[in-house]
Amino acid sequence: MVYFVRTAGERDVEQIRSLLAETFHATYDPFYGSERVQKMIDGWHSLAAIRSRIQKREGEFLVADNGKGIGGIGYAAVYPKMAKTAMLHQLYVRPSCQSEGIGRDIFAELETCFPDAEIMRVEVALQNVRAISFYTRLGFSEVDRMEEWGAPNSGLPAVILEKRLPA
Repeated sequence: MVYFVRTAGERDVEQIRSLLAETFHATYDPFYGSERVQKMIDGWHSLAAIRSRIQKREGEFLVADNGKGIGGIGYAAVYPKMAKTAMLHQLYVRPSCQSEGIGRDIFAELETCFPDAEIMRVEVALQNVRAISFYTRLGFSEVDRMEEWGAPNSGLPAVILEKRLPA
């Protein structure tokens, strides 16, 4: 199935939420348990939160769409305090669509969206070795670690990865 990467819009919000819920449960249930993962989804991926990200001027929210559904999503943004660093907040591919190049294609588009940024940064849960491996293949390197991924007092350790962007 061929997927095209495009900018997300209001019409995509429900499908994005569904993809995030499915992908989060598939990825994180083994580490954190279904109940805790559902709380993460409810807090981080509400319909209002997704709409807010889509509307942010300093961000870019992309979807991989095949005309029948969304197979992956990506969201990155640049902030005034870190103007030279683009933060990759989300890059998730539906489990049934993984290993088809969708994540790579979404990332390839995202890394061109911030012409003034010199670095792309992502925080990845330490237990998510598959994602860490994926980002390493894209050219990211570990620069630091943190004890609280996603939210204060989360108790979820993470690795911080960075990639220098082409000039």
